[in-house]
Amino acid sequence: MRILIFLLFLTQLSFALESSDKIFECTEIFKERKSELLVELERIDEQKQALNALKTATEELLKKKEKRLKEQEARVNEKLAKIEEKEKNIAAMLKENKETLAAIKAVKMNKIAQTFAKMKAASAAGILSDMQKEKAATILQSLKPKVVGKILTKMDPKKASELTLILAK
Repeated sequence: MRILIFLLFLTQLSFALESSDKIFECTEIFKERKSELLVELERIDEQKQALNALKTATEELLKKKEKRLKEQEARVNEKLAKIEEKEKNIAAMLKENKETLAAIKAVKMNKIAQTFAKMKAASAAGILSDMQKEKAATILQSLKPKVVGKILTKMDPKKASELTLILAK
């Protein structure tokens, strides 16, 4: 019986030694894995720091670009405002020039009308017959109807009818 107990004890002891070896192996594996994980954690931490640095640099670059864009936009808006102001000034000058031109044409036409009104009807008819139809009609429009009638009676009937048609428009 003692032998049996002794054998049982040996079996238990060998089993305990095997278990202890396995536990020791597991502990070694865990230590190796722990060191690998620590190295991996350091690498991840370095990548995280690099990523944060890159993020900061990107944000600063973006802020600079936004600032430059706002400055350029302000310059463009300023130039656009100047252009719009110049366009308004040009439009006002153009309107003023048109009004001045119309006034000059009116004075000129008035003088031409006075000249033709003072002429004899036969002389005025001869001059107007040699002119372009539209210009002759314009001059006739500026005269009094009585004078126009006298001039048209002294003209070639065909020319007088053409001018009358233009005046009727």
